[in-house]
Amino acid sequence: MATALIGSLSLIGLDALGVIDAYGKAQTIMTRLDFGNTLLHGMLGLMLFAGALHVDLEDLGAERVPVAVLAVGGSVASTGIVGALLYVLLGVLGHPIGIWECLLFGALIAPTDPIAVLGMLKSAGAPRQLEVRIAGESLFNDGVGVVLFALLLGIATGHSTNWSDALWLFVRETIGGALFGVASGYAALRLLRSLDDYSVEVLITLALVVGGYAAAEALHLSAPIGAVVAGLVIGNKGGSAMSDNTQMHVDMFWKLIDEILNAVLFLMIGFAVLLVPVSWTVAGATALAIVVVLFARWLAVTGIVLSLSVLRSTPHSVAILTWGGLRGGLSIAMALALPTLPGRNLIVVMTYGVVAFSILVQGLSFGPLLRRLGIGKDQA
Repeated sequence: MATALIGSLSLIGLDALGVIDAYGKAQTIMTRLDFGNTLLHGMLGLMLFAGALHVDLEDLGAERVPVAVLAVGGSVASTGIVGALLYVLLGVLGHPIGIWECLLFGALIAPTDPIAVLGMLKSAGAPRQLEVRIAGESLFNDGVGVVLFALLLGIATGHSTNWSDALWLFVRETIGGALFGVASGYAALRLLRSLDDYSVEVLITLALVVGGYAAAEALHLSAPIGAVVAGLVIGNKGGSAMSDNTQMHVDMFWKLIDEILNAVLFLMIGFAVLLVPVSWTVAGATALAIVVVLFARWLAVTGIVLSLSVLRSTPHSVAILTWGGLRGGLSIAMALALPTLPGRNLIVVMTYGVVAFSILVQGLSFGPLLRRLGIGKDQA
């Protein structure tokens, strides 16, 4: 991401100096790639499934209460805190936007990014219990964030104003998405048990993700949550349905998919600055958004830790969960998918600023933070 970001800024700088005329062409290419739809309706399901394949269901089950509260309660609380604070503070700074636009920003920036988080945890050496909590939250709050974003977008654009209907839609999409993931995952397991041909079985897992994601969207269920749950089913129950040879090939295939899409995603995030209407007038608002998002994350996590004794038993839970809540490509995709609303450009710039800070500063300093707290890899 850093390399792509430097390349993007270099293009902008050279174009401004009149040295080359490549910035406009690069921006056109990025626009044609349609980052938002490419991630939301293409890459996201594959990446969530690949990440969930290697999450131990037994460990996740032991941490189900903290994970559920962090994924749902944390996302909702963070959305409200970010929206309310920005509505007040942006007005003071002279960048007033409506309360619904501020809440939309809160919803799209609330979910922590599983791809960034899982990559960070691999190298940071976090304690197993905290790793399961952070990874589990990031896998499930993507779906929660997408549903919250869709609900608030409907209200902001005047397509939905009934709160009871909105609440029912939220419950239906989240719980329905989870049940759909269980059903499709076990259906795939039955197919896998019926044959022993690794090439066909790899294709069955691929069809499960691509076809299942499209079917969940068509049924108006949370496709991201469905992909995560299906990945948990195949990852934890697949051993009884596949031979060792097939399991090895399935793991290799999804590891390769994961690595390729990781590289593509972070390159796209770096180059997405070409789509961001950057100006000095919103630099202060972006810096403020970074502080507000971190504060909201800290406040939401603190409330959850104080309310759950199981989280209080782990040292430094608040600091680790706050700093380890990385934002990523999903937030940028949702920001770019916004229709023409008052404050849209400001929201896009703030989103990119928060994501860049999150990945480059929080992500790279998470390991040193754990070691400073005495629980990182060096102390293992």
